[in-house]
Amino acid sequence: MAIVAIKFFDIVPVRFNLWVMLFTSCWVVYMLRVNMSLNIIAMVPQTKNNSSLRSQCEPRDELSNETLYHVDIADVREAPRLVPGGGSFEWSADQQALILGAYFWCYPVTSLVGGMAAERWGPRYVVLLSSIASAILTMLSPLAARISYVGLVVVRFFLGFAGGFIYPSLHVLVARWAPPAEKGKFVSAMMGGTLGTVVTWSLTGPLMEKFGWASAFYVPAALTIIWCIFWWYLVADTPTDHPRITDAERKYILEALGDKVKKSKGLPPFKNIITSFPFLAMVVLHYGNLWGLYFIMTVGPKFVSSVLGFELSAAGVISALPYLARLFLATIFGAIGDCILAKRFMTTTTIRKFFCLFSHIIPGILLVLLVYAGCSTILSVTLITLSMGFNGAATLTNLQNHQDLAPNYAGTLYGVANFVGSTAGFFTPMITAYFTRNGNTFEQWRPVFFVGASVYVVSAIFFILFGTGNIQPWNFGKEDNEIKEDKEKNNALKEMNEPQERKGDAKEIKETSLNVAS
Repeated sequence: MAIVAIKFFDIVPVRFNLWVMLFTSCWVVYMLRVNMSLNIIAMVPQTKNNSSLRSQCEPRDELSNETLYHVDIADVREAPRLVPGGGSFEWSADQQALILGAYFWCYPVTSLVGGMAAERWGPRYVVLLSSIASAILTMLSPLAARISYVGLVVVRFFLGFAGGFIYPSLHVLVARWAPPAEKGKFVSAMMGGTLGTVVTWSLTGPLMEKFGWASAFYVPAALTIIWCIFWWYLVADTPTDHPRITDAERKYILEALGDKVKKSKGLPPFKNIITSFPFLAMVVLHYGNLWGLYFIMTVGPKFVSSVLGFELSAAGVISALPYLARLFLATIFGAIGDCILAKRFMTTTTIRKFFCLFSHIIPGILLVLLVYAGCSTILSVTLITLSMGFNGAATLTNLQNHQDLAPNYAGTLYGVANFVGSTAGFFTPMITAYFTRNGNTFEQWRPVFFVGASVYVVSAIFFILFGTGNIQPWNFGKEDNEIKEDKEKNNALKEMNEPQERKGDAKEIKETSLNVAS
C-alpha cells in the first residue's frame, strides 16, 4: 500500500507533494502534542463533587448530556469514578498542570535553534529525526505514567524538545520552495496541525473507551513512524536537490524566487534581527496568536467536559470543532490573500494589518462573549468555534510576516517568535489551574477568558501600529548588500548617461543628414 501511494506521488507536481507533506507534518506533530489534553481526563479518575453531583450546566437542549457528573480535578476526596477505559492516577490539579505544561518547557528553546539548524543542515533531516524521536517518546509515555507522574513530565519535556525543531524547519522549506504568488497556499499548509487536533480529539475518546487509555499513545506513535517513510522519500531541501522534479517546475520556482532566498550556511544577523522594530511587532502578534491557540488546545477539553457537561467521547469531538473551523477558514483566507496580492488590490503591509481584524480582534471579542453565554451549550460551542475559526486568518498575518521580512532567515525568525510565543503553552494551564482551583463554574473561568481576549486584541493593535510587510535590508548578507548597492549605482550611472548618449546620437544623425543633403 505504501509503495503504491509513493508511486502515485511521483506522477504529480513536486510542489503539490511538498504541500501535502507540510500539511501532514503539522498534523503529526499536533497529534503527538495535543493527545495528552484529552488522555489525562481518562487517566485521572473523575470525582463526584460535594457541592454538585452534575455539571454546572443542567441539560437544556439536544447537545446536553444527562449522564455526565460534574468534574472537579481539584477535589480528590471522594471515591473515584472511572471513565470507561480510564486509569486510576490520583494526580492533583497542580500535577496535571505540570504534565500538560511540561511539553512547552523546552519547546521554546528548540524552536529558537530549530530554524538555524534547518538553514545550516537542511530541513528535511531535521524534521525527520525530530519526528522519529517524538514517536519513540510517545510510545514510552504509558510506561512513564505507571512509574510516576514525574516520569510522564520528563517524557513530555523531551517530546517538546523534539517538537520544537519542526515548525521553524517547515518555514525554511516554504521559503525555499514557495513562489511568491503561492506563498499563502503553502503557509495555509501549516494548518495541518488543526486537522491533527480535530482527528486526535475526535477519535481518542472512542479509542480509549474501547481499548484503554494507553492505546491513545501507541496508535499516534505508529502512524508517525509510517509518515516518516513518506517524508524521507518525497521531500528535498531545495528544488535543485530534488531527484524527481521536472526541469520546467524547477526553473519556474527558481525564477520566481529570484535572489531573495539562498541556501544560507552562515549565522543569521542577530543584532539586526533583535533591534528590528518590525520584527518585534511580528513577535508580539505571534505571541497573541499562540496564547489563544494554546489556551483552547491545553484547557479546552476540560472546559467542555467540566463546565458544559459532555462525556469524554463527546468532549473530544466538541473540543475539535474549533480547529476544524480554523482549518477551513485558513484555506479560504490563504486563497483570498494570494488573490488580493496578485491583483494588487492591497500592498503586502496593508494585507498583514487588515487581516489582524479577523485573526486576532474578532476572536478576542468572541472569547469575551463566550463567558456570558451561560449554560446555552449550542451558543457556547458556536462562539468558541467561531473564535478559533476566524483565527485561521493568521495565515495572512503572523504566520506569513516573517517570510516578508527576511525569507533568507525565515526559519530563524519564526524560531525566535515561537521561542517567545510558546511560553504561552505553560502559562495558560497554570493560569487556568489558579482561577479554577476551587471549582469549575463560569465565574471561575471568566478571568481566564478575559486574559486570553486581552492578549489577542492588544497584540493586534501593536502590530497594526508598528508592523510592516516590507523586506528588511538585513535579509541580504554584507556581500549581497554590496553587490546590490553596486547594481543600483551602475543603474543610476546608466540612467544619467542615457540622455547624453541620446543627445550624441541625435547630433550624429543630424550631421549625417546634412552631409547627405550636401
